[in-house]
Amino acid sequence: MPVRVAGVRFLNTIPLVDGLAETAGLQWSRDVPSQLHTLLESGRADIALVSSIDAARSRTPLAILDAGMIGSEGPTLTVRLFGASRPEQLEEVWLDPDSHTSAALCRLLLERRFGARPAFRALAPRGQAASGERGDAKTPDPSAFPHGPRTGVLLIGDKVITGAPPENLFPHQVDLGQAWHEWTGQPFVYAAWMCRADEADRPEIALAAALLDRQRRKNLVRLASLAAEHGPAAGWPVDLAERYLASHLRFDLGPRERAAAQRFIDECAALGLCPPAPLRWADWHTTAHAATRV
Repeated sequence: MPVRVAGVRFLNTIPLVDGLAETAGLQWSRDVPSQLHTLLESGRADIALVSSIDAARSRTPLAILDAGMIGSEGPTLTVRLFGASRPEQLEEVWLDPDSHTSAALCRLLLERRFGARPAFRALAPRGQAASGERGDAKTPDPSAFPHGPRTGVLLIGDKVITGAPPENLFPHQVDLGQAWHEWTGQPFVYAAWMCRADEADRPEIALAAALLDRQRRKNLVRLASLAAEHGPAAGWPVDLAERYLASHLRFDLGPRERAAAQRFIDECAALGLCPPAPLRWADWHTTAHAATRV
């Protein structure tokens, strides 16, 4: 049976998945980031690109695979807090429901870095992709965003570029990737490939992880062509899409990224945003051995 892999439709995942749609042994599905951990928990997926904090919150133990991530070391462009006032003055913040990690990072930074404790509310979901699968949500008319003199809106994904709140209503912006880096000096891991922890040793999982790892490495040397091919369809100018993929994002999950991911979980646990627990990492040697056979 094929290994069922779940991802998202954002431009930032293209370097992880382009070229794998027809790969034998992999069966793909798509959803918004905040829903992917539920596919693993329910057994509807074997591997998914799971939001970092969901690894700590999941009812089913998850293991992080050494096969790639979505991360940054500095500004990310697409995880952004738009404020009617400065972040330390905000009294309410509306959170994009598409990403649990970005919502937790926003709450963490506002309290720990900016000394703010606003009320947090969830934005309504923005609809579904035309195919019927949930993807990067459509953004409504900008005037539909909640706004007031001390209101903020957190958005993630392509809609930060294609449908941001109007600057006259939200003149203050915080790139959360940059704010995290300025606060900690560390990179940030938004999401990574994960599987259920009790299945991390399955040969099929290791082989699928090796396929994901190999394709990511191939794609990282052709980011300009990926930006030209996929940027316009996602609503991005080609030059900005190329700069985004090549300069702002990180896709390799190394020791510094692993340490930063655990730091994020520890900080969130201290605020009661997730349980205090060490992240689980899949057997790197199993995956590496599988890679020699593909």
